[in-house]
Amino acid sequence: MTGADLLLLPAAYLLGAIPFGYIFTRFRTGQDIRTMGSGNIGATNVLRTQGKLFGLFTLILDFGKAAVSVWFCARWGSQPWMGAAGGAAAVAGHCFPAYLGFRGGKGIASGLGAFLFIAPLPAAIALGVFLIEVLVVRFVSLGSILASITFGTALLGFHLAFGWYSLPVALIGAAMGILLVSRHHKNIRNLLKGTEPSLWGPGSRKDLA
Repeated sequence: MTGADLLLLPAAYLLGAIPFGYIFTRFRTGQDIRTMGSGNIGATNVLRTQGKLFGLFTLILDFGKAAVSVWFCARWGSQPWMGAAGGAAAVAGHCFPAYLGFRGGKGIASGLGAFLFIAPLPAAIALGVFLIEVLVVRFVSLGSILASITFGTALLGFHLAFGWYSLPVALIGAAMGILLVSRHHKNIRNLLKGTEPSLWGPGSRKDLA
């Protein structure tokens, strides 16, 4: 790695750490979104507590900050895997933002922004798994978990079976998938106990980001 790489990755983290949902809520209400709704800073909680417009803005910006991080790290990084590393740094920033005491979101919207630019085919497969699960079983949290696992597995599978994507990119993608699954630890406990609310059900959390 070069000195430029060592600057690009922290820049990707700091961009990913920008808490747009928190900023919009502060701007609109003066309150901390972490004390509202599900307590999440992501787009879904913003949608529920601040309305469709601010929810959409948060979704687009959370997606975009990871996509931009992938782009500039791939553009100016010295290694072929720098784009993936930049995406991972941005997702880590969203999940653990330094600006908010490292208490952030679940990373699904930012993860999708990174995934689609790192490996579009595995990302499309993961998105398909998410949509099928949500439409059939109706648990958004479970759909997010399965999609994260699917992305990492598909990325590694394509590398091992066909030589697509480099091993560092596959490993970084798999690590991102594991991180996103770990961010749903409370939902996993609820699913195991049978207390996780379904999509649009009473008290549904619908934490996508």
